[in-house]
Amino acid sequence: MAEAEAGAMEGKLRRVNSWLKKVFDNQPIPQYEVNAQTIDILCKLEEYSEARDRDIAFLIEDMELKAEEYEADANYLEGLLTEGLGLSLSSLSSEGTAYLNTLVNSAMTLETKDTSLASFFSAINDMSSKLYATDSENKEMELELTDIKKKLTAALVLEKQLEEDLKKTKEHLEVERDKAESRSQNLKFLTDKSEDFRIRIKAAEEQLAATGLDQSLMHQSLVSMSEKLAEMQKEIVLLKKKLKSYLDLTPNPSLVQVKIEEVKRELNAVEAEFARQIDVLTLEMPEPSKHKFT
Repeated sequence: MAEAEAGAMEGKLRRVNSWLKKVFDNQPIPQYEVNAQTIDILCKLEEYSEARDRDIAFLIEDMELKAEEYEADANYLEGLLTEGLGLSLSSLSSEGTAYLNTLVNSAMTLETKDTSLASFFSAINDMSSKLYATDSENKEMELELTDIKKKLTAALVLEKQLEEDLKKTKEHLEVERDKAESRSQNLKFLTDKSEDFRIRIKAAEEQLAATGLDQSLMHQSLVSMSEKLAEMQKEIVLLKKKLKSYLDLTPNPSLVQVKIEEVKRELNAVEAEFARQIDVLTLEMPEPSKHKFT
């Protein structure tokens, strides 16, 4: 494997040296570092140079062939003028020479096979067809260009509108962010205050309890008692409605009187209980204390 690589390397080196000698001719070859990478680069340059030389040689050969063809055509035309019309280039006037040059240039421009009228007409028809096709393509391209301009204008307008909407959205978000920050601060303030009040209420309740205050007068007990009183008030309202419905009854007066007395007793009992609860609450309320709570 190593011997094969070494052999390939040596072959590339011989190719490179041969090419460098041809490039620099009699001049000395510049020194270069001999390694695999350098040799590969020089081999590629040698391939590109050889390909370019071949292309140049083909181009020169083609130009020489065309020059020969042009020379043959010129000789042919000169022969026609000389033999057919008895004219020579030296015998033509300057105006005739100008016309002849114009004819030759037109034939070369139209790429006709000769200078006959039929060839000119055929070439002119071909050029007219190409011109018409080119003109049609140009019109189509102009229409497409106009359509593209309209779409581009619409896209630019839309882009501007989107930029304005984006700007407004950012400003709205900034305002909402500030509002949210303010709400968050307010919420934190209220939370802190609520916790502070809870601690202070608990401390006040503990201080009141230490002074011998009845637990039934604490906040939770008062709330529970208030709820019970509210329920009793609802019961009184219902009983009054029930009593009114019995008062509206006309048949069987004795039965109605019994029911009325029964409802009155229930109503009196509820009102008495309600009054008792109010009295208890009033009697158990402590006198204004001179203690200061912190």
